[in-house]
Amino acid sequence: MSSIFDQELPQTVANYAQISPLSFIERAAQVYPQHLAIVHGTGPETLRRNWAELYSRCRQLASALAHSGIGKGDTVAVMLPNTPAMVEAHFGIPMTGAVLNAINTRLDPETVAFMLDHGEAKTVFVDTEFAPIMSQALALRKSSIPVHVIDVADPLYTGGAQPVGSIDYEAFIADGDPEFAWELPGSEWDAIALNYTSGTTGNPKGVVYHHRGAATAAISNILEWDMPKHAVYLWTLPMFHCNGWCFPWAVAARAGVNVCLRKVEAKAIFDAIREHGVSHYCGAPIVHSLLVNAPASLKAGVPQGVKAMVAGAAPPASMIEGMERLGFDLLHVYGLTETYGPATVCPQQDTWKKLDIGERARLNSRQGVAYHLERSIAVMNPETMQPVPADGVTMGEIMFRGNIVMKGYLKNPKATQAALAGGWFHSGDLAVMDPDGYVKIKDRSKDIIISGGENISSIEVEDVLYRHPDVLAAAVVARSDTRWGETPCAFIELKAGAATSAEAIIDHCKKHLAGFKVPRTVVFCELPKTSTGKIQKFELRKQAESL
Repeated sequence: MSSIFDQELPQTVANYAQISPLSFIERAAQVYPQHLAIVHGTGPETLRRNWAELYSRCRQLASALAHSGIGKGDTVAVMLPNTPAMVEAHFGIPMTGAVLNAINTRLDPETVAFMLDHGEAKTVFVDTEFAPIMSQALALRKSSIPVHVIDVADPLYTGGAQPVGSIDYEAFIADGDPEFAWELPGSEWDAIALNYTSGTTGNPKGVVYHHRGAATAAISNILEWDMPKHAVYLWTLPMFHCNGWCFPWAVAARAGVNVCLRKVEAKAIFDAIREHGVSHYCGAPIVHSLLVNAPASLKAGVPQGVKAMVAGAAPPASMIEGMERLGFDLLHVYGLTETYGPATVCPQQDTWKKLDIGERARLNSRQGVAYHLERSIAVMNPETMQPVPADGVTMGEIMFRGNIVMKGYLKNPKATQAALAGGWFHSGDLAVMDPDGYVKIKDRSKDIIISGGENISSIEVEDVLYRHPDVLAAAVVARSDTRWGETPCAFIELKAGAATSAEAIIDHCKKHLAGFKVPRTVVFCELPKTSTGKIQKFELRKQAESL
């Protein structure tokens, strides 16, 4: 029997609208049309656009894509650094109903080719710097689906690579209508983005985001940081990484300023902070360490109170201390590609300020509590699906549920079903729940190495190692690194009578892997195994940390 509150109270366009981050840029342009939205470059040649101009360009992009045949459910890939075109892609592409696939610019051609095929990309935008990789990737594709390639020429890129597309980006959008009448998605469940993650197998898995999740993740970012109106956000975090943790949409919601940064370098970061009044930036530990360890001359005149967000690995005491000396406010968050980037936060309590740096670092290293608009996070026994005691000792698996969880893995129902089994997203990370309700990771059930904020599949690296003619057995584990957080450490057992060097192994890997996936350390030994012949990685992790 229906309630009286369900009778004659219809849902109509007057009292209900789909939640989407596309609404954020529309409002920014309406309310703050003349406020600065984009900054790219330094000095007198700096490119600046306000929110009215940015919104018009996004609509032009959407219009041009629609005229070229792109529509609802189509995939549009981009291989771009943190430039204005990348910001525009986050709005213009989904305005057509299409899905944005931002490709990691550090990947090898084989992996890029796989993503283009698997995601069924119909159009791809590529920055001139990455044209050689894209050219190779297009040649390696197995799919017969034609791809329309559009070149994006950034004035700040001074390299000599040849374009690979049929038209330039500016010429492409010039034919678009700046008043293009885009519409909100028919359902909040409609896909907005496709992001690939290494997972636990060699082939990446395609993580699908929906409009509701993108919007709620963006709003949660704002709430966790108390992000003010007109915040000035510096793009040190790659926008290809979980859609920049959804910050392209968060900045629009606050009518803030996108300070684009083509390359992450200490001087460029400090110059941008001083010149543009940067208030917020995000990054893996390596980015913050880069600033902490920069020469004092680069830090001169840097304003106090800049808010920094760190994820990818727990911030060590030396980083926290260094950030305090800079006068920066560091916030630790945790998440996965499957949770739109950060989905938990480690909010600092006032009582922590009285503690010594070591204890503060221990407390800040925890993964913390659920984001505002994530329904919940729990540490569960994966067999019983019951929460473990909040005793800081009993280990379980971190699980999420709520809006800030992916739709699933593209074309992979088996993996989707396993990941969302029991009504929870299974992260694969093992943790404890402290008595104060904060989560702390203890180990990973998935053999993923997080280096510089990027996921590396150990299985993928091992597969390449096994291709070396002298390798009998190989295992790759994470080794702690003060700069990158973690780097791949390869343990290799050679065939009888074989002889090779660590340099030869590394050179072999460089031929088949992206640079950040190549092992930094190679150890030759007899691999520890169980009675059934399974390699004991937990023993190798101990050895890696003791090196």
